[in-house]
Amino acid sequence: MSGLSYAGFHVLFTFPPLAYLLAFGTIPTRRAVRVGIVLMTIVALIYTTPWDNYLIQRGVWWYGQDDIFARIWKAPVGEYLFFILQPILTGLWVTTLAPDATYRHGDFHRKPRIIGALGWLGFAIVGAMLLTVESGFYLGAILVWACPVVALQWAVGGGYLARRWREWSLAVAVPTVYLWMIDSIAIALGVWTISDQYSSGIDLFDLPIEEAIFFLITNILIAYGLILFEWIIDYWHHHPNAIGPEVSSEWL
Repeated sequence: MSGLSYAGFHVLFTFPPLAYLLAFGTIPTRRAVRVGIVLMTIVALIYTTPWDNYLIQRGVWWYGQDDIFARIWKAPVGEYLFFILQPILTGLWVTTLAPDATYRHGDFHRKPRIIGALGWLGFAIVGAMLLTVESGFYLGAILVWACPVVALQWAVGGGYLARRWREWSLAVAVPTVYLWMIDSIAIALGVWTISDQYSSGIDLFDLPIEEAIFFLITNILIAYGLILFEWIIDYWHHHPNAIGPEVSSEWL
């Protein structure tokens, strides 16, 4: 028993920054932003649930029996709460930064879209190979699960992402570093335990590299998803005929 429950972890580390952003950040007022956060949260819950439960069943990580009050399938209720709270937390941070999601001519150029998509697909292939190595299984599972989605995001909005890289980098960096910090605390307290069998044993500031990559890539998924959602809406708003000469010449 760690002395800190999963619910207690949320009370101490997840709810306070969320409350701070709600009190002092920029609350989404535009419908597109609110809808984007809701959609991202729903997608995160649906897409992550089977993956997470499979890895728990496989023994990639586990929780103290006395530190959780209920489970759904194999995962604690607190885990599902994490699936919901992280997109909201990162989404409110992205909203506070207010990145410019305005479409510009050239955002559909092929080169950044192709390079970005192929790069992320390459990571997915590396992940597939790591799945065949016991100590690389956790990292491989992360890359196979997440990288194809990021590749799709670059395939659609790679021109925009390349043009506004400074803004989305800050949107990703701050919540990622914070989640790294609280994850390392949770592991140190035994709220959850990462299997030595299925992980590399490489640490980043006392945090398993797999956990560091997980929170980095999930925040990339969230930030990209929210910003690109606004960007696409802005494009449609100013280009109601979505299939036209301008897009056709850029996209194809």
